[in-house]
Amino acid sequence: MQSAQPQPELRGQAAVITGATSGIGRAIALELARAGADIFVHGRSSPERLASLRAAVEALGARVEGLLADLADERGQDTLVQGAFAWRPDLSIWINNAGVDVLTGANRELPYEQKLAALWRVDVAATIRLTRAVGQRLAAAAGGVILNMGWDQAEHGMGGDSGELFAASKGAVIAFTRSAALSLSPKVRVNCLAPGWIKTAWGEQASDYWQQRAIKESQLARWGTPEDVARVARWLVSPGAAYVHGQVVAINGGPKAI
Repeated sequence: MQSAQPQPELRGQAAVITGATSGIGRAIALELARAGADIFVHGRSSPERLASLRAAVEALGARVEGLLADLADERGQDTLVQGAFAWRPDLSIWINNAGVDVLTGANRELPYEQKLAALWRVDVAATIRLTRAVGQRLAAAAGGVILNMGWDQAEHGMGGDSGELFAASKGAVIAFTRSAALSLSPKVRVNCLAPGWIKTAWGEQASDYWQQRAIKESQLARWGTPEDVARVARWLVSPGAAYVHGQVVAINGGPKAI
C-alpha cells in the first residue's frame, strides 16, 4: 500500500505579500502557493506584472487575488488592508516586503535626501503602519504571522551612500519588529527577514566590482537568489516555526570578513 503524500503545510491558510510583482516578493508569493496557501498579491503600478503573477499563482493551484496601491500613501495602505481582509477575513499571514528601489531606474538619480525620504515612507513608515493595523486584526481573531523585511548589514553597517540609506531604513525596521513582537505576543508571531547579497534587478546589472564583492563576502561564495529568501519565509510562516518569534533571520550564505 502506498503511503499518503504529505499535505502542503499552509493548506487552508491565506497570505498577503506586499511588493509581490518582482524579485523577492514574487518568489515568496509563488513559494507560499506551492505550500498550499491562497495568495493576495500587491503591486504599486504595473497591472501587467500583477496579472502575470496572478496567472503564475493560479498555475500552482492556489486561489489568488490582488490589487495595485501606492504604499507611500496612507490611503493606499488602508485600501490594501481593507481589500485583503474583505477577500479573506480569516487571513493569517502578512509579509511586508514592499520597498523603494533607489538603486535602479529613475530613482537612482535622485539626491540623497530624496532617496532617504522615499525609503522612509515605504520601507519604514508603511511597514510600521501595516504591521500595527494587521497585527491588531490578527490578535483580535485567531492569531497569525507577520514577516518584515530588513537587511543583514543594517546592524553592523556598510560604508557609502547606499549603505547609509539602507542601514538607516532597514535598521529601523529591525528595531521596530522586535518591539512589535513584544506588543503582539502571544497570538501573533512577528519576525524579520534580513537578506544579504540577493541577485534581484540591481544585482543582475551590477558592475564586476559588486559581482565579485558579493561572492567574496559570503562563506558559500555565491549570490543569494530570491528563491533562497522565499524558502526561509515559507518556513517562518509555517507551523514548523511555531516557537520562532521576535527574531531577525539573516539569509546571506554566512557573512565573511574581508
